[in-house]
Amino acid sequence: MLVAFSVTPLGVGESVGDAVAEAVRVVRESGLPNRTDAMFTTIEGEWDEVMAVVKRAVDVVAEAAPRVSVVLKADIRPGVTGALESKVAHIERKLAE
Repeated sequence: MLVAFSVTPLGVGESVGDAVAEAVRVVRESGLPNRTDAMFTTIEGEWDEVMAVVKRAVDVVAEAAPRVSVVLKADIRPGVTGALESKVAHIERKLAE
């Protein structure tokens, strides 16, 4: 499965980058395929392992904030692996035509 998620600390002022960086650190240290852009971090793996990483990312942000907002979108396709790269590669091939 692919999960794109965003974790935002609330009640810590205007700048949230430091807390978000700690959430991204959790994802990167998980060893699962992942990609971070300006709005979301996407992670690929099996349901239980991906959701455990999302929970750890939320927990680390909650250590720095009294409230945490989470936005999550999941693409669940049993038996499919490598989707993090292959979905983007498909679009790039089409654009190159």
